[in-house]
Amino acid sequence: MTNLRKVFAVGAVICAGGFAAVASSGKNAQDELILHAWTWSLDTIANNMKLIAESGYDYVQTSPVQACYVGDGGGMALFSEPGDSVQGKWYYYYQPTDWTIGNYMLGSREDFKALCDSAYKYGVKVIVDVLPNHTAIDHTAVLPGLDNAVGGHENLYHANGFTPIKDYNDRLECTTGEMGGLPDVNTENPDFQYYYLQYVNDLINLGARGFRYDTAKHIGLPSDPLDPKATQNNFWDIATGREGVKGLSLLMPDSLYIYGEVLQDRNVKEQEYAEYMDLTASAYGHTLREVLESGDTRTADLTDWHHSASPESLVTWVESHDTYCNAHESAGLTDDQIRTGWVFLTSRATGRPLFYSRPAGSTRENYWGDNLIGKRGNDEFFHPEVVAVNKFRHAMSGQPETLTFSDNGAVAEVSRGSRGAALVNFSQKDQKIKLSTTLPDGEYTDAVSGSIFKVSKGQLSGKLSPLTTYILYAAE
Repeated sequence: MTNLRKVFAVGAVICAGGFAAVASSGKNAQDELILHAWTWSLDTIANNMKLIAESGYDYVQTSPVQACYVGDGGGMALFSEPGDSVQGKWYYYYQPTDWTIGNYMLGSREDFKALCDSAYKYGVKVIVDVLPNHTAIDHTAVLPGLDNAVGGHENLYHANGFTPIKDYNDRLECTTGEMGGLPDVNTENPDFQYYYLQYVNDLINLGARGFRYDTAKHIGLPSDPLDPKATQNNFWDIATGREGVKGLSLLMPDSLYIYGEVLQDRNVKEQEYAEYMDLTASAYGHTLREVLESGDTRTADLTDWHHSASPESLVTWVESHDTYCNAHESAGLTDDQIRTGWVFLTSRATGRPLFYSRPAGSTRENYWGDNLIGKRGNDEFFHPEVVAVNKFRHAMSGQPETLTFSDNGAVAEVSRGSRGAALVNFSQKDQKIKLSTTLPDGEYTDAVSGSIFKVSKGQLSGKLSPLTTYILYAAE
């Protein structure tokens, strides 16, 4: 047996034939799965809702739907360079010009209503990506309705809102300064809070049932230092329904799923943010990608969630749209590697996994693929192995997990009580295994390939193909 790595998971144990960590499962909500329909138009999402539901997703997450900056002449390319025949940038919808529903990139208010109606029909809930932290880089593009609602353009921004952030670990700079050229909105202005809350409530009335808060760590917490224009940092109390503003409150707060993009770094108040919403497990995603790149679970610790908040409060991913697009940190991983990581992540008992839909036609040489905003992503979100683990997660609701790793680091087993297990071959070679398991003795058939595995005296044996996953169920 190889040297065992340090275990941080609660209730960790060592099992013969491999390394194992045991943890209790989370609440039932932990079994839910999110499909990030990145840059899909609202019509495209609606037209694929049946497939999304059949593939096992509980939520579908849209890109931002508020009014946005019209760049590159309104071109619809995901990304373009000067001189390209088709112009456009995916990130223009992350540059608000008003908080009203509908933009040229994804669709209208009516399209959003049709999307929500389709989601309701198939039992899927809609998460909207929202971004109250900043406006368009060209702040002169802000529409008059927004300026008027906050008492004039000068009241829309923090006192430091046009001062670039130099130290992202300085909380005053981080929460009130200009990020990447994006001027920082005065989210503590009650007039802005009221106007923004009208937008959110309009989305809820049309059928939205959750929100992802972009750049959430750039919006101050009650304990953070105050911008000179602010008397209190209460945005999160307003946004999550703990408080009202000017007689207006968040609709149906107990029926919404809200999480924030709080990317991990030094001096990020993860536990305080977690009092308001779930958080993105960015460090765990990085750790998982290290394993995928090496094909060896010994290169990084997959047992620890690498987060100070509880795993029940985490949104987990193999990659996000930022890791794919910004500097292409994860874009070099093959679809096979991403799928392998997804099966490991999703078969676990806690965390709330999010599947990022890569562009249609994308390759490791051409990250943008067909390069058109509005199109459906590639077929990976409904690959048979992905669907199999999505259904496995639901079937294993409430079952505790045991993680076991082969001595050579190539294979991981995620056992869920005595009811089932997922096997993952992270390596690019065939692997023969004999691992400790919590499955009862007997013969098991993989749900996708039909491969046979056997359990005898608590030892699971069989053969795994390169970068392939297997889902096993115990007989009822």
